[in-house]
Amino acid sequence: MTSRREFIIGAGGAVALSAVTRKGAKAQEKIRRVGVLMNAANDDPEAQACLAALQQGLADLGWVTDRNLRIDQRWAVGEVDRYRQGVTELVALAPDVLVIAGAAIQNAQRITRTIPIVFSQAVDPVGAGFVARLSRPGGNITGFMQFEFSLAGKWLQLLREVAPGVNQIGVIREPVNPAGIGQWAALQVAAEPANIELTSISNGSAGDIERSVAALAREPNTGLVAAVGAGTVVRRRTIIEAAARHRLPAIFPYKYMATEGGLMAYGVDLIGQYRRAAGYVDRILRGEKPGDLPVQKPVRYNLTINLKTAKAQGIEVPQTLLARADEVIE
Repeated sequence: MTSRREFIIGAGGAVALSAVTRKGAKAQEKIRRVGVLMNAANDDPEAQACLAALQQGLADLGWVTDRNLRIDQRWAVGEVDRYRQGVTELVALAPDVLVIAGAAIQNAQRITRTIPIVFSQAVDPVGAGFVARLSRPGGNITGFMQFEFSLAGKWLQLLREVAPGVNQIGVIREPVNPAGIGQWAALQVAAEPANIELTSISNGSAGDIERSVAALAREPNTGLVAAVGAGTVVRRRTIIEAAARHRLPAIFPYKYMATEGGLMAYGVDLIGQYRRAAGYVDRILRGEKPGDLPVQKPVRYNLTINLKTAKAQGIEVPQTLLARADEVIE
């Protein structure tokens, strides 16, 4: 039979254990804050899909919105001033981690050197001065690359496969930021031995793009490369429609641009990039330093071909190229 003394001791232990359990649960449910700056508009379905992939990736790792996580979002719409404003607003919220799209990395570094930053997409983080080295970035920033310089040569090669006579290519790019400059240099290096002449086209406005593409199309044997950049994302409809209207063979950096009517796309899976970024956010929230996490190169590049667009433009895509495609849209 249990004595009164044993009962009191047991009851006291249960109360103490309950208090510890409640304290542990409370600690586990502490809300951690993640700020996310997207380089597109908030009604862009692809940007929303990327954000959803980040949220799902975090949820799979135990970080659930409104339970132990809060995500604050800002949308830059591809505008430089909005990058600065978005980062400033997010930093003011004192997040535990910032997730930044490539074009805003420079702004983020100028505003904070203490808050951990994970970039979801970058072109040349070492050359741009974002990190000291890929293997050990140092400082408060790390993340995921979306472009290696060999990709420039692949864009030109693929264009030549669908249009062998192409010898002049317009490159729609961002001429002033480090990503745009780096890609332009890589394309020039790849174009020279292939005897291809490049024409730079700023993606600064829809009107500029339309006029430049129309001028390019007046020359024979021309093609189009839409390089990685926020302007390419925001103004993709203008680029896709201009290429179709002027019957220019064109290649884009993201699969969804081919899905939306572009002839071809070759590049990383952006949704996958955000899913991978969730892993780094998780590790930082659990105590690891961003400067110790290596910058990750793309796992693979995907080739998507839109046969419907090819037929509309009178382009016959070689069977050898179709066989190598990850997806063919008919």
